[in-house]
Amino acid sequence: MDLVKFVQDEFVEKKEFPEFSAGDTITVYHEITEGQKTRTQFFKGVVIQVKGSGLLKTFTVRKMSGIFGVEKIFPINMPALQKIEVNKKGSIRRARINYFRNLTGKKARIKEKRS
Repeated sequence: MDLVKFVQDEFVEKKEFPEFSAGDTITVYHEITEGQKTRTQFFKGVVIQVKGSGLLKTFTVRKMSGIFGVEKIFPINMPALQKIEVNKKGSIRRARINYFRNLTGKKARIKEKRS
């Protein structure tokens, strides 16, 4: 285990991203390669869950595209990940909001955390 931690600390580059948790609305900018071209695409949605720790951390973002829900899982150390913007801080009581998948319309809103 110490060898794996040593390799991660030495060879994997760490990127600085803002702190976010489940319930927050974020915009994820990631690089898409199509043939020879690369472009930046953004994915704006609500964070459903954050799993893992350190370099093995992943987070799931869900957005509504028309009447369909679209979810993407992003590893925090993915090389194509450019930046993350936190748009709204959500006020929820759970670490994983899987019940959010079944909600539609006005019920699918999350209250904003007061500062």
